[in-house]
Amino acid sequence: MWIANFNRIGNTDLKGLSMATGGKRDSEARRPREDAAPDRLYQRLARQVFDDLAAGKYKVGDRLPAERELAAEHEVSRPAVREAMISLEVQGLVEVRIGSGAYVKRLPGSGDRPGFHATAFELTEARMLIEGEAAALAASHISDEELDALDRLVEQIAEENLLPEMSVVADHAFHRLIAGATRNAVIADSVERLWEMRSNSPECALLHEKARDADVRPVVDEHRLIAEALRRRDPAAAREAMRAHLSQVMDYLLFATEERAIAEARRAVASTRARYGRSAAF
Repeated sequence: MWIANFNRIGNTDLKGLSMATGGKRDSEARRPREDAAPDRLYQRLARQVFDDLAAGKYKVGDRLPAERELAAEHEVSRPAVREAMISLEVQGLVEVRIGSGAYVKRLPGSGDRPGFHATAFELTEARMLIEGEAAALAASHISDEELDALDRLVEQIAEENLLPEMSVVADHAFHRLIAGATRNAVIADSVERLWEMRSNSPECALLHEKARDADVRPVVDEHRLIAEALRRRDPAAAREAMRAHLSQVMDYLLFATEERAIAEARRAVASTRARYGRSAAF
């Protein structure tokens, strides 16, 4: 189905940095840096907004600065801002309204602490790496009966897309069949665990809920291309088709979390994927 990713960050001594520069502005001192461990950029931004809420900078009902403003102020990408907002929304602190922005829903209590789980972008990055190689391996082992079953599942995906309610039953079965066709129990189990994380991780579940609300559904043609590559028993083509499919998930997630119009989301997708979809080129 749908869904990519974010850079890891290293260590730095922020106090030493401040001394070396003669003391930066407060906004610079609070800016998330790519070399500041152990948090990732979106986690550091979420902590900063959490602290702002706790300090009374905003009151309930206030609209937080626009996504573009937060990205510029803290020198992070807009997808990183979205992940930060999603993590705060999971905790019930903000409400993200598509087309309007993020609003303060409640202020942190004395017992509240910033909390983070696996995000949908991280999940998709892992799927690109694992399921891409699974498809390549499956191309050498998949049986004719399994290929026929895949074709039937592609048609079932098309049928489910016509239902009023979102369904990913056939989509899940499609990816699970390919994982099983690797004849590797560890790969099959890993792929299944990744699918379980879609609902077990609050951040993943929330973003998929937003995708459903935006009527984002599995793309039949992408699944058909994967099945055709497997039928040709072409490992390279199967890998490429699977990674291309999962890379498209970035488009769908950006659409589901975009504050602005769809046109702007599409214009930003190319540069966003170039930065956060590097694993597709491995």
